[in-house]
Amino acid sequence: MIRLHHYPETRSMRSLWLLNELGVDFEVVVQPFDKSMRSPEFLALNPVGRVPALELDGQVIWESGAITEVLCEVFPDAGLGRTVGGAERADWLIWVNFAETISQHSAALTQQHVALYDDSMRSPVIMKLEAKRLEKCFGAIEERLRGRDYLLSQFSAADISVGQAVYMSRHFARIEPFPALSAWYARITERPGFVASLPPEGADSLYAQDFYAPWPI
Repeated sequence: MIRLHHYPETRSMRSLWLLNELGVDFEVVVQPFDKSMRSPEFLALNPVGRVPALELDGQVIWESGAITEVLCEVFPDAGLGRTVGGAERADWLIWVNFAETISQHSAALTQQHVALYDDSMRSPVIMKLEAKRLEKCFGAIEERLRGRDYLLSQFSAADISVGQAVYMSRHFARIEPFPALSAWYARITERPGFVASLPPEGADSLYAQDFYAPWPI
């Protein structure tokens, strides 16, 4: 039994995308974005009260990078992971985990632009710094993708992890100045697995705008 605890437009989206790409049977439980994730029942699944949490044959895994590694090891025939000792293993791990570097900046900007309820709480300095840090991350992806269709020799969970992080980060930093990244992003987001991981039609979106520019200092 595979059950994913999920909320749209969060890091659990990368776990949902991966499950869709694996082509396995699974159940999705959409958690309400409220204090219910602080309940004892949910804290037994994720002790910090966040998504994702993955129930896998009686075991609970609650960190998105760990979920990616475990699922790719459990379902190796899908070819989305890289085996220990394999030529691409180190690069695969680097890019799977680089998704978190990107996500920490987009999370900070989500807080600044979306979560804080009063303008006096927001910082134009943080907005500008974190947007610039996202652009540096985009630059690293751009450099990697020059002459490549994917981050490794073939599509893998590394593209899923980084692609989901870019999906979120596009709300705060433009990808258009990075042609290789833009072409790669268009390529991977055409995949049915990505489309199936998007919020359902009519669902509330975390983001009221497509793009949030930093406030002037």
